[in-house]
Amino acid sequence: MSELGDAVPVSSLLTAVEYERTAAMLRGRRIHRVVYYPLMRGDDGRDVEEWDFGTWHQPTMGVELFTDDGACFSAVWGSSFDHYGLEVFPEPMTAHLRMIGEPGGSAEVDVTDHPRWSSLVGTDLTCVDIAWCQAPEGSLRVPDAIMLRSREKAVWIAAGSPAEWPPTGVYHLGTADVMVLFTAELVAKVGIAADG
Repeated sequence: MSELGDAVPVSSLLTAVEYERTAAMLRGRRIHRVVYYPLMRGDDGRDVEEWDFGTWHQPTMGVELFTDDGACFSAVWGSSFDHYGLEVFPEPMTAHLRMIGEPGGSAEVDVTDHPRWSSLVGTDLTCVDIAWCQAPEGSLRVPDAIMLRSREKAVWIAAGSPAEWPPTGVYHLGTADVMVLFTAELVAKVGIAADG
């Protein structure tokens, strides 16, 4: 889990209906740009945390998606559903994070041209599904992840992190961290209920 300090999201509460509406807004659009928001550490608070682990990335605070029609969506961790989950909003990251680019805050890392994103960027999103899980106690559903799929590629953005550091291949969902997964095998290993 991350040590968040002042970089905590300032997201408003989200309802399941709003979440479903946002997912529907993403369907059929084309992602034009992808930006990660990993934390910054180090003596001066400007060292960007490692985020690229091959088949998965950890942009701890969130992912911002820009579409070719000018829309902007933010995927952040939050607790609108009483437990940490992945929340997606049809607005820029500045509506959800403080201290972007400031020491000890979040870096802004453009990953649009990263090989893991390249086959999804510029293609129609044919499917956008929310992976809901049942909260540990009670009957409340919590969004673990959202899947973005084109004809060529699927990417999952989730609220989760490695169980240990350095990562050993064991993961926890429902943490105050955002991770991006690029293979169906890893999605299953992490425990996301992925239908697509």
